[in-house]
Amino acid sequence: MISSYHSHTLLPNQCGSSLVQTIDAPLPLVWSVLRQFDKPQAYKQFIRSCSMRAGNGGIGSIREVVVKTGLPAKTSMERLDKLDDNMHVMQYSIVGGDHRLANYSSTTTVHREEEGKTVVIQSYVVDVPAGSSDEDTCLFSNTIIGCNLKSLAKVTEKMAANN
Repeated sequence: MISSYHSHTLLPNQCGSSLVQTIDAPLPLVWSVLRQFDKPQAYKQFIRSCSMRAGNGGIGSIREVVVKTGLPAKTSMERLDKLDDNMHVMQYSIVGGDHRLANYSSTTTVHREEEGKTVVIQSYVVDVPAGSSDEDTCLFSNTIIGCNLKSLAKVTEKMAANN
């Protein structure tokens, strides 16, 4: 199942990667935070705010994310392409914004590792902008995603400890 969601065919002008985070919290708790398309700032530390521009957080919904200062962007428009609560799969695409992440598509899956532990895998594909390299584009994307996954772990582990 994992390979069906995280295997991507890259075009010559694209790069992509997969990142994995083990979390000391139960899957239902991790998924309950992750699946909230309308509240990514609950764990994504680089987001100042999020407003729904279309839909109510279900498939096809579009959110506008306002990014915190210091990053090379101010806003991002993102569309929820898949949300499967049974398989714990979420896919979204960036459809606009003032950044250089063209044709960005991300898939996140959540898996039970053992009792009380969860593994989150996030993969993506993105066009390499003109004047940039595959390595630079992937390094930037991997850094942001890695920080988001670590933050998800911190938030949900704290929630699990308080329950």
